Amino acid sequence: MRTIRSIRFLLLAFVMLAIPAASHAQIAVGVSIRVAPPALPVYEQPVCPHAGFMWTPGYWAYGEAGYYWVPGTWVAAPRVGFLWTPGYWGFAGGLYGWHAGYWGPHIGFYGGVNYGFGYGGVGFVGGRWAGGVFAYNTAVMHVDTTVVHNTYVNRTVVNNTTVNRTSFNGEGGIHAEPTAEERSAEHEEHVSATHEQTEHEHAASTNKSLRASENHGNPSVAATSKPGEFSGHGVTAAKAEGAHNAETHSASAHSNTASENHSSGHSASSEHSNAAGSEQKASHSDSAKSVGASGKNKNASKGKLQKKGKPKSGAGDEKHQGRG
Repeated sequence: MRTIRSIRFLLLAFVMLAIPAASHAQIAVGVSIRVAPPALPVYEQPVCPHAGFMWTPGYWAYGEAGYYWVPGTWVAAPRVGFLWTPGYWGFAGGLYGWHAGYWGPHIGFYGGVNYGFGYGGVGFVGGRWAGGVFAYNTAVMHVDTTVVHNTYVNRTVVNNTTVNRTSFNGEGGIHAEPTAEERSAEHEEHVSATHEQTEHEHAASTNKSLRASENHGNPSVAATSKPGEFSGHGVTAAKAEGAHNAETHSASAHSNTASENHSSGHSASSEHSNAAGSEQKASHSDSAKSVGASGKNKNASKGKLQKKGKPKSGAGDEKHQGRG
């Protein structure tokens, strides 16, 4: 029995290493998931609560009860000059592995996933550090300029684009590989998620309403202005399935490549039908179990919108214009 378990673990580790990664240390080796995470919900970004806070996009995490949504939120950067590279799911060898996000001086590879609000799949256009102060691009970020004064406007990053809400990289999802700049960022000094971020994720894991099996891919708390606060005026809900929202696509030197990756990833994602709201934890010896996901409609609060690709159930892409 021990020999079999050892072989299974080694197989899983080999598969995880085959998935494009920002860092081997960021791969959640030890968890084998055979069904893709749900599509990313569309939601509005709550207003930035304090100058200097950074936006961290929401994502699907996996726990004992299956997939659950970790709401997007604003957090303080651990160091001046550091930016947040979001985590992402990668698929290879029939398994989905999680690559955790990290802080660093430059944005690394995050699977080509279009998280919105400046994270269009490649790089980040929501703001920049200048003179030890973070300035927000209000064409992308939801900032109260009467409170936060370090702002600028760059509308060239706002494009008409076909929005892809696919939440993973790899076969059946988004086909993207790290750019030269992203590979270089892999070797820079990194800082893992802050205590505030890890507590936020833990709080989400204990909130039953954030489970995909309960919200069917449309969480009532899609984003929050402060970590761990899942009620009150700073909370926004996922928008109704198929809603046409103001979205944004990040334009950069690699924007064309990113768009192509998103388009191909969406068309391929239909091969994984029902995966958008299904969840399954597969220890290599157990039979698969999944949770279906259709959509529960929720009204969203005020703010700027996040785009995401569409559930694997097969609905078509959504075309939007706006902020991301």
